[in-house]
Amino acid sequence: MFLPVVLPHAPEELTKSRLVRLGEGLGRVVYASEHWVVKRERSQTAVLSLILIWKLLSRVAHYLPGHMGDFLLRRPSRAIRLLRVLVQGVVTIVPRSVWLMTHTGELWHRHAYLDLRGRHLAQAYLASQSLVPERIVFPPVRVKVGGWPGWLVVSEATERVECTLYQRLSDLAAAGKFDEFELWLDRLLEFRQAAWRQGVFSVDAHLKNYGVIGERIVLLDPGGLTDHWPEVADYLAGSTLQDEPHRRLGLGPLLKNHAEIAARFDDRWREVVTPETVLRHWPEPHHSLEELGPTP
Repeated sequence: MFLPVVLPHAPEELTKSRLVRLGEGLGRVVYASEHWVVKRERSQTAVLSLILIWKLLSRVAHYLPGHMGDFLLRRPSRAIRLLRVLVQGVVTIVPRSVWLMTHTGELWHRHAYLDLRGRHLAQAYLASQSLVPERIVFPPVRVKVGGWPGWLVVSEATERVECTLYQRLSDLAAAGKFDEFELWLDRLLEFRQAAWRQGVFSVDAHLKNYGVIGERIVLLDPGGLTDHWPEVADYLAGSTLQDEPHRRLGLGPLLKNHAEIAARFDDRWREVVTPETVLRHWPEPHHSLEELGPTP
């Protein structure tokens, strides 16, 4: 396990001014200073509430006017936050044991398991290769944050990325810098192969899961990581990404007028992301965390 950098005290920029709310996911809310990011973990009831809202929106999205449903699913808004507070009030009343027997409870349990496994794998295999943002720990300190609850007590932080890989590609496409655009696509494939050499594979290839720091790509959300080869093989055998990789990764709108770039990337992706190629990179012998038992 690659250990984080231990500091005698928190970086001054975390405590000298209020941290901005950078974004949120299912399990946590992220706040940032200029160079560092801290996270607020959501409660179990908050996560269950968001899963319920997501399921409801998924069912009614196509009935809502315009593309409102799709927009709400893609980008959490104040309306979603308010709805989460209301739903959480109901969720809190129902005993946790009851929720765990429902499909919503199954989704929550799976999310929690995959998130914990992914974080362990990232620190065990990717941190030493600088494939994830640097992590630092320090004595607990109180920091001010934008929005509710106004402050947090934190004891660790991670390196802040410049932007997501998707945002970098969007900016390059808007500027017409497609030579550099293709360079970043090559770096994405190089990143994935570097992870395979550590015996780790991500089944969630969404470009917003990757960040940019300087000239390197780092993984932001490790929830899709696995080191279990049968799981990797099953994913590759059933993956729909091979159909039109650039579209499946969300690059369709960026490359709609550049079919030749899309074709080159699709060919390269199909050449690299195959069971045979992944297995050639895969270390042998390699034991998964599941086989080794839980990480302390």
